[in-house]
Amino acid sequence: MQVQYLKDYSPALGRDMECKIYGHAGRPVLFIPCQDGRFYDFENFKMTDAWAPWIDSGQVMVFSIDTMDAESWSDRLRDPYWRIRRYDSWIRYITDELVPYIRNVANERNGWEGYPGVIVTGCSLGATHAANLFLRRPDLFDGLLALSGIYTSEYGFGTYMDEVVYNNSPVHFLPNMPADHPFIELYNKKSAILCVGQGPWELPDETRRLHHILMEKGINCWVDYWGFDCSHDWYWWYKQVDYFVPFLLGLK
Repeated sequence: MQVQYLKDYSPALGRDMECKIYGHAGRPVLFIPCQDGRFYDFENFKMTDAWAPWIDSGQVMVFSIDTMDAESWSDRLRDPYWRIRRYDSWIRYITDELVPYIRNVANERNGWEGYPGVIVTGCSLGATHAANLFLRRPDLFDGLLALSGIYTSEYGFGTYMDEVVYNNSPVHFLPNMPADHPFIELYNKKSAILCVGQGPWELPDETRRLHHILMEKGINCWVDYWGFDCSHDWYWWYKQVDYFVPFLLGLK
């Protein structure tokens, strides 16, 4: 498996950001680590093994990045006004800086002039961020695989609410999206999968909350609830990657 390490300055964040790319060709996949995670977690937690069949065969390249949770969602002692703005700067780092870079790499390595779009994925709070990115910017993201996520700002920001929190909390902004909003059509042209277990440490009601909103809005999304033995852990996320990725890539 080809692996490349990158470190570059982010104007949006005012700091260096690190990234690893796994694979030599294929559709670009953006992996968001779990809470407070680092760019090397994709490898350290053996998610490379789960994705290896598609990475090694040149069907996907995975870009694994750093989170900013320690300065935003996790830092509950600081003023939420500043924490959510730090998070929104991280979102802009991804959409304005990282995605154009991913596009260039995908085009160069695949010999493309265009590309099918970036798939975004994550587990736990990584799934929260992945779903937020997909639902905020379906013009940039072509697919979503969110495993065991929480789709509300309340987890990190409690009852605090302003316009920046609202715009980063799908269960708040989606209900008010007009039926004729162009994003609705874009969502329905993409592949989106939400999965959650019903075992220890899982929060299936948080997925149901988003699921109901998606159904009310007529947004197509495969929402799958696994059994009561399925816990909030890597063992199950490996199994879910193995099961869902062929559908996400249109192989089944």
